[in-house]
Amino acid sequence: MPELPEVEVVKRSLEKKILNSIIKKVKIYDHKLRYKVEKEISKKLKDKKIKKIKRRSKFLIFEIDKTYLILVHLGMTGKFFYIDRNKEKYKTSFYYHLDYQKDQKHNRIVFFLNKNRRLIYNDVRKFGFIKLYKSTEKVIISHLKNLGPEPLKKKWNFKYFKKYIVNRKRNIKNILMDQKFVSGLGNIYVNEILFQSGVRPNRVVNKLKNFEIKKIIKYSKIILKTSIKLGGSTIKDFSSENGKKGIFQQYFKIYGKKDKKCSNVDCNNSVIKTVISNRATFFCKRCQK
Repeated sequence: MPELPEVEVVKRSLEKKILNSIIKKVKIYDHKLRYKVEKEISKKLKDKKIKKIKRRSKFLIFEIDKTYLILVHLGMTGKFFYIDRNKEKYKTSFYYHLDYQKDQKHNRIVFFLNKNRRLIYNDVRKFGFIKLYKSTEKVIISHLKNLGPEPLKKKWNFKYFKKYIVNRKRNIKNILMDQKFVSGLGNIYVNEILFQSGVRPNRVVNKLKNFEIKKIIKYSKIILKTSIKLGGSTIKDFSSENGKKGIFQQYFKIYGKKDKKCSNVDCNNSVIKTVISNRATFFCKRCQK
């Protein structure tokens, strides 16, 4: 599942391709995504302009005129293809290569845009979703209203972190992946953040020292910014704008490195793999305390 950097890359790709485009028609090939796609979506969006594209946590939000919002979650395999006026097809999210014949059967929704362009939502496993809301409903959208602060924003800071973990006895890995605490982090980046912070993933949060909290905040921002700059991580089938693969995985220091030598030059230990809450977890017993 794409995490914050990958979704941010998709958002930026879409901004370049379709911002200020007019939706002429919407064709639904399959209503049965994670949630059923509204049948009236084409009628409601006809001749409306895509004014803004935002990201909140792992969600994409399309602002349509001042009337509607489209909320998108990519799930495990959701992706957008863009077809320009010359019928050239571009990727903004997943898959290493374009396979026109194979892609076709997994196209779920097509947005027909002005100037003979198209935006295609393709989803093999159909765990993603597209929901339409009135703009006035934004404050009550259940998917968004309980999300914690964005890790790249100022609200994600020592004071907030320290206050939140008082008397909590959950482990640090689970709480970093809790979207109510902080938005957008997933398994890959939490592993990397904790390694660079020198904190073991099973540490109880209310036992963390102040300097460790500050390190977690610091490295979360550094790692996420670096990953976005590098186009995200190509794990299985993620690739970014124009089909280029994200390359942050080339810089992984801990994730997926079971039994390999620790990446810290002064450490001769091997990376240990364990499971926390059904998620693969990697750490170094010497470098993480």
